[in-house]
Parts: sequence; structure tokens; C-alpha cells
Amino acid sequence: MQDLYYLYFSGLLIGSFFTTYFIIPRIINVVTYKRLMENPNHRSSHIKKVPSLGGIAFYIVIVLGIYFLEIWDKTNNSISLIPGLLILFIIGLKDDLIVLSPFTKIGAELLAIIFILQHPDFQILSLHGFLGIENIALYISLPLSAFIMLAIINAFNLIDGIDGLASVVGIIIFGVIGAFFYVLHLYFFFGISLIMTGSLSAFLRFNISSKKKIFMGDTGSLIIGFVIAFQVIRLFAVPSFHLQQLPFLLENLPLVVMAILIVPIFDTARVFTIRIINKKGPFSPDRNHIHHLLIDYLSLSHRRASFFIGVFNILFIAGVVFLATKITHLYLIGVLFFFILCLIYFFYRINLSFNNLRRKLWLQKKIKKFKTKA
Repeated sequence: MQDLYYLYFSGLLIGSFFTTYFIIPRIINVVTYKRLMENPNHRSSHIKKVPSLGGIAFYIVIVLGIYFLEIWDKTNNSISLIPGLLILFIIGLKDDLIVLSPFTKIGAELLAIIFILQHPDFQILSLHGFLGIENIALYISLPLSAFIMLAIINAFNLIDGIDGLASVVGIIIFGVIGAFFYVLHLYFFFGISLIMTGSLSAFLRFNISSKKKIFMGDTGSLIIGFVIAFQVIRLFAVPSFHLQQLPFLLENLPLVVMAILIVPIFDTARVFTIRIINKKGPFSPDRNHIHHLLIDYLSLSHRRASFFIGVFNILFIAGVVFLATKITHLYLIGVLFFFILCLIYFFYRINLSFNNLRRKLWLQKKIKKFKTKA
């Protein structure tokens, strides 16, 4: 029976990969023919028009994949997932074609989140001992869950800025969370992780291509962020006695999840803070994201920057999971706080060095211009 499970889930992973691999070139052809390519601007990391709307493939593949997971969907979780996916597919598609305001997108995201949180399986009733909190009232749980989902969706949407990054980070996140669901024998959610991993792996091949390049667009990043949020909330909502099967102290679960999501969480928090300090709106566009710093200041290519961030993400998750098996959450919070301060200082020094260099170059140009006039 176990061998049959392996065969079935392997087929799901491979099927998702090749279905996406088949769909993407068709999307590229249609988008190119209809001239729906994304035009580069001052924030873009590309100089040519590139087809977008790659997220259409994600939507098709996950909806098809859910059909093959029906036997493990004992409590009809798909009934909550599919409407939310449809809402974000429509709003993401519209945003890719005609840019929408951040508040319009947030409104659509909240509507999609409502479909998830009305299901009893996604109602968080315990923090499993984190900060000494066991039980949590539903009137606190629901807005907290909505905030977490909203934060994850938008954080993932914001890291989709260079070739390969969103795909690499998404594969890592779904891979680790999927492993947790496998250990917990929650095979419907394990299957969802496999579907997204296979689809993102196929998309990555085109996203980093120089000839048949395509972006996932908001259609893709919103859907991926939504599915990640869907998985995270379900993991938190699993009863404590069931979570005992995970290979770390149960009270450390929120910190382990934060480690899994460290790239979108840290990048979004950092960028929002910089924008607010500069008296700009948190959603105002700029090139202060981590991936922009690595490209602009350290002269890394898109592939190398994505690889660098991906490796960091894997190492960070491995380190936190290891510590989560050894120390309590209070000590782990201290370790994470210290490490995040180091990250903040590291990127501050990069930014400062670049700004100093830019001032020197500006001054040299002014001096040269003055001497020319003299």
C-alpha cells in the first residue's frame, strides 16, 4: 500500500511538471501574438518586452490536480480552496492587464481568505505553548489568521522581482511544508505541495530562459502566495496531539514557519520600514528589495542572486529546525532576533557603501564638468 502511495504521488509531481511544461509555451505564443507583454520601466530588471501571465498555468494545474486528490480530501477542504483560487486568478489577471490599486487587490484577497477561514479545519484554536499560550479564542483566532494570510500573500507577491526568485523560494517553501504534512499523514495537503512544486519547477525553466522567457505576473504570485498561506494556516490549525509527530518541540512551530518564510517576511518588513522612514507609502515601488540590492550593488546576475537567496533560505530553515529540536522557544527567539539584526546590518552596510560610491561618482562628474567649463 505504501508503494502505491509513492507511485501515486510521484505521478502527481511528474504530471504537474509536464502539464505546466506543455501549457507555458502556449501561453507565450498567445501573449506574444496579442502583444500583452510586460513593458520594462525604471524599476525593471529586464530591458526587453517579456510575456507575462505565466500564472495561468498554475491555476489550471492546481485545479486539475485537486481532482486527483479527492480521495484524501475527507473534510472537503477543496470546497474552500477553489473559490479563493478563482478570485485571486481573476484579480491577478486583471492586474496584469490593467494595473489595479493595492487596496483593490487587498479587498479581493480578504474575500478569498473568508472562504478559507469559514472552514473548521482552518480555525486555529491553540498556539501549542508558544509564549505560554495554549488555547486561543475564535474571535482572536480569525482576525489573526486573516492577518497572517494577508501578510503571506502580499509578501510573496513583492519578492517576484527577478528571474527565478519567486519560483526557487516557492519550491523550497512547498518542499518543506509538504514534508511536514507527509509526516502528519495529511496527504491532501502533501499533494497540494507536490502539485505546486512540480508546476513551479517547470515554470522556472522558462522564467530563467533567454529565448522563451515568461513572467508569472501577479496572476502567478498571488495564487502561489495564497496556496502557501492556505498551507500555513492548516498547519497551525492541526491539533497539538497530532503535531507531536513533527521532529521539533511543538512550542517552536511558529518560529519554524517563520524560518520557512524568512525571505518574503524579512524582505517585506525591511522594504516597508524603509519606505515609511522615507515618508512614502508602504506599497510605493522602488528598488530596495534584497534581490535588487544583490543585483545593483554586488553585480550578481538574476540566476546567481536567486541561487544565493535560495541557498540562504535552505540553510536558515535547516539551522532553525535543528535548534528547534534542542532549545525552547524563548531561547530560539533570542537566536533569531540576533541573526535578523545581523541581516539588517549586512544590508545596511551594502546600501551605505553603494550610496557613498554613488556620491563620489557624482562629485567626480561635477568636478570634471567644472574643469571642462573652466
